[in-house]
Amino acid sequence: MANKNVIFCDPKYLEKDLSGKTYIVTGANSGVGFETTQQLVKQGAHVVMACRRVDAGNEVAQPFSTLKGSYEVIKCDLADLQSVRDFVDAFLSKHSKLDGLACNAGMVNMENTPKYTKDGFEITMAASFYGHFLLTELLLETLKNTTNSRMLILSSVVHAGSKKKRHQLHFDDLEWKNRKYNNFDAYSEAKLASILYAKELAERLKETSVTTYSVHPGWARSNFGSGGSALIRGIMALTKPFVTMLNFSDSSWESAQTSLHCLLSDEAPKHSGRYFSQHSVLYSDKECRKGGWPMQSPNPNADNMNDAKKMVGITRGLVGLN
Repeated sequence: MANKNVIFCDPKYLEKDLSGKTYIVTGANSGVGFETTQQLVKQGAHVVMACRRVDAGNEVAQPFSTLKGSYEVIKCDLADLQSVRDFVDAFLSKHSKLDGLACNAGMVNMENTPKYTKDGFEITMAASFYGHFLLTELLLETLKNTTNSRMLILSSVVHAGSKKKRHQLHFDDLEWKNRKYNNFDAYSEAKLASILYAKELAERLKETSVTTYSVHPGWARSNFGSGGSALIRGIMALTKPFVTMLNFSDSSWESAQTSLHCLLSDEAPKHSGRYFSQHSVLYSDKECRKGGWPMQSPNPNADNMNDAKKMVGITRGLVGLN
């Protein structure tokens, strides 16, 4: 049974004919990414599933063959910058338009010691933000050349923090080389960066028809935490039934509603750059728990355009775009 507070995409937008439209969804083989992909294909779109594990993508997509649209799976490991570049090359060799880019994938390092990618980045920031940043920037001309294209990037309620602790970007140590590492703080900062990127990109693209959004999908019942230690996996396994029973979390379909609204609704483009949030009991600010499409983040650092522009400039250098 759905949580009574779930905000659902207007059914009329889930009946739009998307024939001839092309989308990319990262992390499309599970959870919110899978549900988003399946709905787009159901409506007639061609969806490129950007998956770290191609075999997993092909396996879950088998039922799509009976749907109106079509799909293909291309390898993309967001924690590996060369993999992102290879994905873009493969996509552009086949496609000249892109109606929607859903930067859906993400992860948190479930160990409380830092892990680094082969590019030298803290893994949570790399997989949740840097990879999507590079992907988007490399596809920006294609998005601009496609009328009324849209880009969304998943954020999270955790970016908000609390009144006692509002998360912010530490530009002097984004990779946690000098600070004491906290895995959930690293995740929160990556999600804050995602909100700021959507804002900066909207401003940069305001003279085009491209619109951008950051999205909190809600507390999804997913495989979150599966990569942690035996202790963490045990805790997650024990608490998951109670979270579900108490109806605190949402199904992956319910959690995909905000992404689908941003990709398909006629209202979303009026709010380019804004933060769209599903309901969540995890907001420490009670007034935010009902969510909103869009809503104001309680974290003032999520509206700092100076930080947004600084972050984009730094990130361009980090991913090799300068």
